[in-house]
Amino acid sequence: MRVLKVVAEGLTTSFRYPHFMQQVHPSYPMPPPATIYGHIASALGEWFDPEGVQFAYHFTAQGSVQDMEHIIALSAASGKLPATNIPKVLEGNVNPFRRELLFQPRLTLYVNRPEWEEAFRSPRYAVVLGRSQDLFAYTQIEVVDLQQASRAYFEHTLLPHQMATQVGRGVTVLMPRYLDYARKRVPVFSRYVMLQERVHSSDFYTFGVSHLTPFWIDPAAPCYRDAYLGLAFHSFTGDDGETFMLA
Repeated sequence: MRVLKVVAEGLTTSFRYPHFMQQVHPSYPMPPPATIYGHIASALGEWFDPEGVQFAYHFTAQGSVQDMEHIIALSAASGKLPATNIPKVLEGNVNPFRRELLFQPRLTLYVNRPEWEEAFRSPRYAVVLGRSQDLFAYTQIEVVDLQQASRAYFEHTLLPHQMATQVGRGVTVLMPRYLDYARKRVPVFSRYVMLQERVHSSDFYTFGVSHLTPFWIDPAAPCYRDAYLGLAFHSFTGDDGETFMLA
């Protein structure tokens, strides 16, 4: 499989859980698929048709910190400004909250669209991942040929939920998969397995499920126990595990 391989690095980032609104904003340990869609779209300069687009990634951060931020909630005001006859228009309340930030994040993104190489070499908008102020820089952009192998190891990645019983590691999480901009940003959620440790395919459990061989691997990645980094590809639409529509 010929894919586009992009390495992006930054100082901080944060992937907010969408249903936390005030007082605390925890971060997902790795970017949801909807964030990856937005990141690709910013490089292309437009929303793209997600049909048939697949991606895999390897994501790490050197740690996390808690930052104190605030939101100013505005509302219509009554009365006039002090010592003037000018009517008040808006008034606001300052709402402080804690936000979790990931420190020194690094994303290696694989996309099955090698023809997008030039767009990433000259991105249309500022390179960010997560919040608009979390600037990133592309440190590597290339088209590579992935290989298939009967052995692989997986680490610091997002896996399909159906692999949970095989790897026996990681955390099951519900993540935003895609925001439908043609329908006023209606969100679609899916379940995944966040895997932050290294698991070799020879240690997979095979009871009750079929083995997902052969694996797609990156032959340029470090070798571990006669295996290379395995890549689990995801899509933004279509049948890709369990899908949920939430308000």
